[in-house]
Amino acid sequence: MSAVDDKIHDVLGIGFGPSNLALAIAIEEHNRTAPGSDRLDGVFFERKAAFGWHRGMLIEGTTMQVSFLKDLVTMRNPASDFSFLSYLHDKQRLVDFINHKTMFPTRVEYHDYLEWAAARLDDVVHYDSEVVEIRPGGEHFEVVVRHDGRTTVHRARNVVLAMGLEANLPAGAELGDRVWHNLDLLHRVGELTDAPRRCVVVGAGQSAAEATEYLHRTFPAAEVCSVFSRYGFSPADDSPFANRIFDPQAVDDFYAASPEVRGDLMNYHRNTNYSVVDLDLIEELYSRAYQEKVRGEQRLRILNASRVTDVSTRSDGVAVTVEFLPSGERTVLESDLLVYATGCRPRDPFGILGEAARYCARDDQGRLQVERDYRIRTTDLGGGIYLQGGTEHTHGLTSSLLSNGAVRAGEIRDSIITRRPAPETTRDYALTPG
Repeated sequence: MSAVDDKIHDVLGIGFGPSNLALAIAIEEHNRTAPGSDRLDGVFFERKAAFGWHRGMLIEGTTMQVSFLKDLVTMRNPASDFSFLSYLHDKQRLVDFINHKTMFPTRVEYHDYLEWAAARLDDVVHYDSEVVEIRPGGEHFEVVVRHDGRTTVHRARNVVLAMGLEANLPAGAELGDRVWHNLDLLHRVGELTDAPRRCVVVGAGQSAAEATEYLHRTFPAAEVCSVFSRYGFSPADDSPFANRIFDPQAVDDFYAASPEVRGDLMNYHRNTNYSVVDLDLIEELYSRAYQEKVRGEQRLRILNASRVTDVSTRSDGVAVTVEFLPSGERTVLESDLLVYATGCRPRDPFGILGEAARYCARDDQGRLQVERDYRIRTTDLGGGIYLQGGTEHTHGLTSSLLSNGAVRAGEIRDSIITRRPAPETTRDYALTPG
């Protein structure tokens, strides 16, 4: 039997990564100036034991690919005390950062910023708490949460799903002791008892290049093989005009467009985010490979125009069969480690939606229909279900990216406020004439 929390929250957030953290901040800032009756009561549940954002890829020296100005708040409220600049000031590093002359902090520093912001809102989040089901309950939802082997039911008028990303693997691929996804790279490296002699990294994007660079640098005696089907790493287009695809206005344009135009825009600008690499990293890897050729001791091998056709694991390693696409020639790489850096995908919300999924509208491809304010189009539900992530088909490239997170959080908060039913007024018949 589940315990029931009698309180009905205005907002219940599922997941507490950067997206719902930005929403929690937006609610906090609203409540600072709103009269008591207009304030929003929000609570968040996170299945991890503590705040964390892609910890397995916090490789020392890697930098963010978005400006620090696209932090949790600045695009929505430049005066916010939750900004990255406020974090630097609090940490007494503002002057040092300015002297650094960069718009792109390291990933380690940005993660520290996120932890700093999350710690300030520790009272609204429950960690180590997994949401297992959402049930309709008339004018609100009943959300079933599992914690320490017990389940509790929490009630809310609006639910906001921000469940993050999960590993995307090639068909038939299986993870194991010697086969990892790059999301777990730093977690798993520490488990190795012996330094690897050969590592294979599969993938052509930023994470694949970073994993290749990290393994090559960390294990100076190991051969590192980078396998991808392109002829070479492709540079990310971060030029000013192309970057407009991440502007808040671009979300409006994308949402208003026909399915055909949406498809065209996605195809035109995939090279801003998917299977592309920062040019500086491409040049660094090329330089290493070239210098090794000069020395006659090639340790970094770029297996381009190639694909993995078979993987055979054993207790102490993995045999990776690689096919060179132009000739069809196949080579077996006896390796100690295989890392799939093959991207991520949004977590499927239908498992958590549970009974509520029956009330959610879908398009002809089975995808959720989502309003401009990120609210799922539903029938016969009193409350609202909002998505942060998984809306690429309706809202474009910024669906799960940091670029528009601050603005998106503000839009969801404002939608919840606008759609909130007006308070009922009680008529005092003793003072009413007639």
